[in-house]
Amino acid sequence: MKKARRGEDLNLRLVSSLLVVVAEGHFGRAADRLFVTAPALSQQIRRLEEQVGVELVDRSSHPVVLTAAGEVFVADARPALEFAVRAMNGLDALERRRARRLRIGFINGAAGSLGRAVIDSLHAEVELVQLDWSQQVSAVASATVDAAFVRPPLPVLDGVVLERIGVEPRVAALPRGHQLAGRTSIEISEIDGMVQVSSDGAPLEWVKWWSVDPRPSGVPVRYGPSVRTMDEALEVVANGRAVVITAATIAEYYTRSDVSFVRISDIEQCSIDLCTREGDSSPAVIELRKAVAALGLGRTTSE
Repeated sequence: MKKARRGEDLNLRLVSSLLVVVAEGHFGRAADRLFVTAPALSQQIRRLEEQVGVELVDRSSHPVVLTAAGEVFVADARPALEFAVRAMNGLDALERRRARRLRIGFINGAAGSLGRAVIDSLHAEVELVQLDWSQQVSAVASATVDAAFVRPPLPVLDGVVLERIGVEPRVAALPRGHQLAGRTSIEISEIDGMVQVSSDGAPLEWVKWWSVDPRPSGVPVRYGPSVRTMDEALEVVANGRAVVITAATIAEYYTRSDVSFVRISDIEQCSIDLCTREGDSSPAVIELRKAVAALGLGRTTSE
């Protein structure tokens, strides 16, 4: 009888859970992302460790880190997991293409009124998927989504293309009771010294551009809580822990009694781009690109 090799029946879902634990450095936060309880997630990692025959994480460390064996395992397991995900995403994309369905990713408010205008003009069936800030381009490249409304500046990935939809002002999201919250506009220097939200998973270039770092005044930008979505960012703002600079149309989607949006008058406007895979000739994606072109590239939203 043939002896089973270590990890021969490796469960890739458990490997994916391990990567989330490593990214968060904390079982509780990882469990929240995976929509499971912390004890259940810990049991999942134990099962994975039993499959491979070694301890993969150091649970006594804060934050939780990989063991030496875990480092070796993850280095080889991560590409295998990414390959498997791409394979399944490719099949899903083929099925959507045949059914003339579109899965469109977005990070904040589905690109505002311009995004709504694009979606409303389509004949294809549309599914909207909220992405973490770090997934804007990678989700398209991996075929997790067929396209995405993204907020540059973003690193260029092979195989994806960006098309400008429009531009709009940037605003500061402030706690409702803040001394600047009642203003119609402010200058960037007026929020110098205030703690800005950060995002560990997003490209550093992207985080710094949205935080206007470096500041024209030369005052260093102070970073605070790390967030992945606008919902998380506004929760931090409402609690008075930090401020966030974002697009003006965000105020259309996030009408909160505890957060105010104030236009910043003296900084560069932000853009809204459509991200698709280069050479994707599916009818639904072609229709999407035509809808964007019909709007007029670089259109400025109302202020």
